[in-house]
Amino acid sequence: MTAKVDALLKAVVNGAEEKKAVELVALNLQGISLIADYFVICHGNSDVQVQSIATEIRKRAEEQGARVRLEGMDTARWVLIDMGDVVAHVFHRDEREYYHLERLWSDAKAVELG
Repeated sequence: MTAKVDALLKAVVNGAEEKKAVELVALNLQGISLIADYFVICHGNSDVQVQSIATEIRKRAEEQGARVRLEGMDTARWVLIDMGDVVAHVFHRDEREYYHLERLWSDAKAVELG
């Protein structure tokens, strides 16, 4: 992992934690997918919390110089935040249970957050 990607991943995780994201998981996709190096997956318990988490992640990623593309803010059911090497998925609690991305990407190793 390059220092730039490492800093971006930490910024994303810290932003999600600050807004009390639930069940925060980071998956290392290197060697598994060409989509991104890391997925960060979490959820909020309300539309407002989902939007707050996504907004904070976007702010912190932009502070790291990342180009950010955001989709799903208007419905706040599944917000996708594409930052290139790191992609964050911020779900509403109900949607996370339905899509269960961690199972879909079960080949990926979880990154120690800490």
